[in-house]
Amino acid sequence: MSTTTSHTPPDSEGEPEAAVASGGDPDRLIHNETTTEIPVHLLYRDAPDPATSVTVPLKPVVVAGRHGIGEQSRLPGRPPARGRPLPDVDPELMERPARVLPGAVGVLAGLCGLLGCLVISWWAGLLSPVAVAVLRLPRSAGVGLGPVQWVAYAGAGVLGIIGFGGLVRGRSERAWVLGLFGRYRGTVRRTGLLWVNPMVPRRLVDVRLRHWRSEAMPAADPDGLALRVVVLVVWRVRDTARAVLGIEDHEAYLRECVEAALARVPVEPQGESPDGVTAAGDALSRLVAEETAPVGLEVFSVQPVRVEYAPEVAPAMHRRRMAALDARQRAGMLSSVVDAVEDTVTRLTARGLVELDDYERKALVRDLTVAFCSGRGEPS
Repeated sequence: MSTTTSHTPPDSEGEPEAAVASGGDPDRLIHNETTTEIPVHLLYRDAPDPATSVTVPLKPVVVAGRHGIGEQSRLPGRPPARGRPLPDVDPELMERPARVLPGAVGVLAGLCGLLGCLVISWWAGLLSPVAVAVLRLPRSAGVGLGPVQWVAYAGAGVLGIIGFGGLVRGRSERAWVLGLFGRYRGTVRRTGLLWVNPMVPRRLVDVRLRHWRSEAMPAADPDGLALRVVVLVVWRVRDTARAVLGIEDHEAYLRECVEAALARVPVEPQGESPDGVTAAGDALSRLVAEETAPVGLEVFSVQPVRVEYAPEVAPAMHRRRMAALDARQRAGMLSSVVDAVEDTVTRLTARGLVELDDYERKALVRDLTVAFCSGRGEPS
């Protein structure tokens, strides 16, 4: 049961009146609303003293999980979602430099292994007297091959194999991706002679700026007619770890992304619109770049270089374009004939060469039109 009380200010004339209305509660339009009783004397109190007043910041009242009325509550720090987010990238697949040594270290280790094998052979007495004389070595004791000599041979051989086997040549715009036991170990982008652990498998990746001209791919124009489009893609590998280890074949993935983008972006045939191919190329470049970025590829441009109608609709579209071209030519010829007739009649009458009434003017216009159309229609 609700009660409404009205209060007349003291400065008004007459006695204050009070009215009490009783009745059932009306139906609430918003079921989760709340009401708060306000004392009547607070409505007409004097203005607060600025020196003694205290300001309390107000906070919105949350009612049934909502802020106020008509606004959904949002968790702080979480902006509304805008489309599907990109897939998460494993931190282990972020490109990082691998640990390598200068090539001189591998050459020195290989030479030490060869020298060790030579010394062991001299120690065991396996060198011929001629080799001993040429190398100016002292006379060997000739102890023969025993367990000690075999162990020394094995050590020197392993040292030589590791030294020479780990030598690689780093080239510009090439990168070596290293991995061991299925784990990414780093990428080598340095140039020159380097030494890499020969026990670590490595894969050479081309990181140069590359151009790929595709084969004819299916597409559609704004009207939904089938097209065959050849595109030129300018791209490169930006993150070798994700491009090599994140997917099976990054070149095949790029080709599939271009085909998927052509299925979603309409392409206008060349000659239909001056900016149609350019706009389609910009849309394709933006879409393919967004889809290939999570796998370490950087796409700079995807531009259609040849746009043709599919064989099943090509004859019909050729006839349609020829008819439109013929109509434009006829309209242009008619406009030029009308301008020529108008200019001729105006000059004749303005200079006073002839005096024409309406009937003669119409006849002259008709004859000049026929004459000009016949002259324009004759092959040159």
